[in-house]
Amino acid sequence: MTVEPRILIVGAGPTGVSAAWRLTEHGHGNWRLIEASSSPGGLASSVVDEAGFTWDLGGHVLFSHWRYFDRLMQEALGTAWVEHEREAWVWMRERWIPYPLQNNIWRLPPNELYACLEGLVELKKNGASAPRPALPAPRSFADWLMHAFGRGLCDVFMYPYNMKVWAYPPERLGTGWMGERVATVDLARVLRNLVYQKDDVSWGPNATFRFPLHGGTGAIWRALAARLPNERLTFDTRVVAVDSAAKRVHLSDGTTDTYDYLISSMPLDQLLCTLTDAADLAALSERFVYSASHIVGVGFDGQVPSDLRTKCWMYFPEPDVPFYRATVFSNYSPNNVARPGEQWSLMAEVSESPMKPVDAERVIEDVIDGFKRTGFIDAATPIATRWHRRLARGYPTPWLERDEVLAAVLPGLEKRSILSRGRFGAWRYEVSNQDHSSLQGVEAVDRILMGTPETTVTGRMDVEPPELSAIRTER
Repeated sequence: MTVEPRILIVGAGPTGVSAAWRLTEHGHGNWRLIEASSSPGGLASSVVDEAGFTWDLGGHVLFSHWRYFDRLMQEALGTAWVEHEREAWVWMRERWIPYPLQNNIWRLPPNELYACLEGLVELKKNGASAPRPALPAPRSFADWLMHAFGRGLCDVFMYPYNMKVWAYPPERLGTGWMGERVATVDLARVLRNLVYQKDDVSWGPNATFRFPLHGGTGAIWRALAARLPNERLTFDTRVVAVDSAAKRVHLSDGTTDTYDYLISSMPLDQLLCTLTDAADLAALSERFVYSASHIVGVGFDGQVPSDLRTKCWMYFPEPDVPFYRATVFSNYSPNNVARPGEQWSLMAEVSESPMKPVDAERVIEDVIDGFKRTGFIDAATPIATRWHRRLARGYPTPWLERDEVLAAVLPGLEKRSILSRGRFGAWRYEVSNQDHSSLQGVEAVDRILMGTPETTVTGRMDVEPPELSAIRTER
């Protein structure tokens, strides 16, 4: 290109910050990043409460599919990381079961163990000898779970847990999003674990992970944003309208700006509502489905209980516990508490939707009651702090018609020189971790400047993406 295109970036989460970083690596100077809040990070931000405890906006862990992302993390924090081996558990039936539960059903009560085995054997028998499929092809996530795990595991864990996570029943979700998110089951492996009563914890893309030594997950994105040209960063400013024909955005401060390309990580349904000249796309905004998340942090004086000393995060399928996941957040970094060595902390996540309402006024006390019910704390445990944040958009739900809607929306925006990327920008949960979101921003820039194809947003995780060069320029 003989003239630098004007590139506007909307949103300073992992996608937007990484896009800006990549533009700077390219030596491209004609860009601007616009963020509605007062600081970078988006859903990967961290908060320090009044008592000095650090909280993430959810149970974030950091792992990587790409060397480029590894280098970016090194640029951000250098050696200021804590390395962890994942120790994930399921708490149910008043006992700990290693994650994933499907590999460790030998720990279940006998009646439920038998039901799970019966379902798995029935699946194996149907698959091996039936002249035609015994079950219809899966049309929903509920169908897929039944095909993959059988009736017993679905009733015992898969259906109740997924309802708690998504805040929608599995039959309302599609099947195109799972990828490496859901571990399938190997009957021979399950039987071997049963016979030898052996815990099996090896599955998963995040068997090891790292966490910032100071400042929570948000420290990553604050550090990267701090090294970007400050004059190109605009905070506390929202995009209120987009005229895609004129390639002009209208901002909450009353000003406007023009672009040749727009990289947006604002929620896709909200972006569609800002379009002033694309009624057909804007009308699709009403079809999007999402859930809210309540993040509740509770800090304690004293030492972490021995039963929790090495645990990272834990899953809770049963209805008498309000949260679906809890993290021993002080285990991630000793500096997540105000007085390291003298305090510890738990962070819980509670999902909300029209199908699963949550009383926001009571959620903190409900979570504390849940901690007591699971035996994490008792009435004598000294509480040092309580913290709560409701995220209106916690999960981009992969509802049944999602892929059909995205197939119309994303190409329609691209025809208007708008690349909607990131966790809620692309609305593809299967590629919405921090590394995925970051690479979506990087690849969007490379597509604009060099014409290279994007692979991350399309979910082509079965193909090793071309290695991204680390272009060095003066900053």
